[in-house]
Amino acid sequence: MPSFPIVDTHLHIWDLGRLRYPWLPNVPKINRSHLIDEYRRACGPVAVAKMVFLQCECDPVQFQEEADWVTEVARVDPRIRGIVPWAPLEKGDAAEAELARLASNPLVKGIRRIIQFEADPEFCLKPGFVRGVQLLPRHGLSFDICINHLQLANTLKLVRQCPNVSFILDHIGKPDIKGRVLDPWRAELRELASHPNVSCKLSGLANEADMEKWAPADLRPYIDQVIDCFGFDRTIFGGDWPVATLATDYPRWIRTVDDALAGCSADEMHRLYVRNAEAFYRV
Repeated sequence: MPSFPIVDTHLHIWDLGRLRYPWLPNVPKINRSHLIDEYRRACGPVAVAKMVFLQCECDPVQFQEEADWVTEVARVDPRIRGIVPWAPLEKGDAAEAELARLASNPLVKGIRRIIQFEADPEFCLKPGFVRGVQLLPRHGLSFDICINHLQLANTLKLVRQCPNVSFILDHIGKPDIKGRVLDPWRAELRELASHPNVSCKLSGLANEADMEKWAPADLRPYIDQVIDCFGFDRTIFGGDWPVATLATDYPRWIRTVDDALAGCSADEMHRLYVRNAEAFYRV
């Protein structure tokens, strides 16, 4: 375990009594409320000093309500230092009002859209969506990229059109770890890393492996590739609780990262677990 308190840049919480989550009935193992007290217990011996909440794909009409609710939760647990909500970026310039309202909340640090769930494989290249992403720096917001490995090629085209946007790739682009597939994810990740405005979140890997039978060795080639491409200046830790509980508990995920990076310096580990997160999300 890290010998210092960490920053978790990928926290999900949801309250089924407050908001609607259309996807949850399809994932019965986590189809119930997951609140901050349970997260605190799930961390076990891991000391978490700060968290960044990531939108949980509630009903899109409730995106502002989700941000407002998490702001309330942050008053109870002030370790929540950042919120990354959903926003209707596909509206392009017409999304200005929603972005301005979200950005008026000092906890809101960026926007996330789960591009993986969009039916149109070209969704992230639609002119309206691209324009919406381009607006984010105007409001001091970053963008969390949530895709699977099949969408990396189009994601590269999006990033090329948005050189002023601070991007972070969630879950290392969801490669096919279960199938032990490295290419073309490996080459496309390296090309993505060639853009200095892109960081990578080391999160969610166990969920892309065989969730019931994975071993740390299954994840190692993917972790190695991330570090080789993004280094310790642009790689950031994320816990992905409670979605990660489909494949791992929180301490096991931490141990897996620690073991994969054994031999790294104390400074490198502190950057991965703390300083890079603080800098990217401004927490």
